Amino acid sequence: MFTPAQYANKDLDEIKDFLAKNSFGILVNQVDGKPWATHIPLELDLDSDRNDILVGHIAKANPQGHHFIENTQVLCIFNGPHSYVSSSWYKEEEVPTWNYIAVHVYGTLRIQTEEALLASLHKLVDKYEQGSKQPISLANMSAKTMRQIKGIIGFEIKITAIQATYKLSQGREQDHPKIISELEERENSGSKAIAKCMRKD
Repeated sequence: MFTPAQYANKDLDEIKDFLAKNSFGILVNQVDGKPWATHIPLELDLDSDRNDILVGHIAKANPQGHHFIENTQVLCIFNGPHSYVSSSWYKEEEVPTWNYIAVHVYGTLRIQTEEALLASLHKLVDKYEQGSKQPISLANMSAKTMRQIKGIIGFEIKITAIQATYKLSQGREQDHPKIISELEERENSGSKAIAKCMRKD
């Protein structure tokens, strides 16, 4: 990912927090010599050696899984908020632009055992059921329902590199108050979220 120096975020704690809160990502590998992408939850976790990993699963029917080779490199893409920024909000004439947050994670893939897959599914469901009025647990599901695990492939990705772009009108600090106020007046959630991120910086 091309990231001009002023937009690069090197704060690993902030990036990890972003990944935990924006875990619905895009897994990319090669299928028959072409890029292939699947939109799935990719959860940040730690392996037994306390190394950062991403954990996920896909359907066995997905051709992507047929090309899962141990230790092959994959790319995971995570998108945060984004918004159009009008140059009418600037003090001086300039072209409009787009503010956004995006993180690319590179790593090597390893297929999970069925035991590890089941443990990761329990963690996944427990995490997202916390906000439910009547949370469910995989522990309470029947053996018949849980047989569906046979139709998926679980995997772990050992993280080897992270690129994080936080494009938040850096270099135009004199225009930030106006940009933020205009973004906050917009109806879409992305604009409001970008304004909130700009207020932090």
